[in-house]
Amino acid sequence: MSSASSSQFPASTERESTTANDNAIPHDPGADSAGPAQSRLSLQLDQRSLHFSVNAWVLIVALIGIIPLATRQLQLKGYRLSLLGTTCTTGYAIFALYGLPRVGNTQAVQAWCHHVTSSKDFIPFMYCLMFVTSKLHLKLVLVPVICWALEHVARFLRRHFTNSSLYRAYLEPLCTWVEANTTAVNFLIANAEILLGFLMILSLFSKQRNAMQTFMYWQIDQAVLGNSKG
Repeated sequence: MSSASSSQFPASTERESTTANDNAIPHDPGADSAGPAQSRLSLQLDQRSLHFSVNAWVLIVALIGIIPLATRQLQLKGYRLSLLGTTCTTGYAIFALYGLPRVGNTQAVQAWCHHVTSSKDFIPFMYCLMFVTSKLHLKLVLVPVICWALEHVARFLRRHFTNSSLYRAYLEPLCTWVEANTTAVNFLIANAEILLGFLMILSLFSKQRNAMQTFMYWQIDQAVLGNSKG
């Protein structure tokens, strides 16, 4: 009897001391909120870094595909890989921003389609998806791809690598020029797309003709012009 009571007394005393110590420690309400905020920030930086890495890779393989210094087989691989990389990055950007529409809700699907088609990543996504699945091989297709990747890489480097000596020595003039001349870059993209449209019309008289693809391309081109006017 006495041994049972003596074993219960230290246990209760230990629980009371633990509770008292917990109450004595001041609770910082900002500590709980700082943890999720830091994790969200690190996740965003990781996503941006991954996006930058893929765009830098797309820029390199696109230059390999357009510069006539490599073999034809290597140029063709660079052509396909750059289009595939841009398709993946733009598709992921659309999915991360809008997600998937609600199944069975017509209004939600219509609203989702409207937001997706009016986003800045939809045109590059459809553009690259169209040509990566095509048998037509035109180097002019890579001009907009290089410009899109170059804009993203320059913007990321300007924001996150300003303290790097390597960046300041070799990359800062190019990145500064790209950000300062976005109008000229967009003008180059527009002219390349228009010229590409006429080349696709001429391709209708060749063995690699694809009337449906040419029609879809001009529909996308009209959508681009409508968005630029709006």
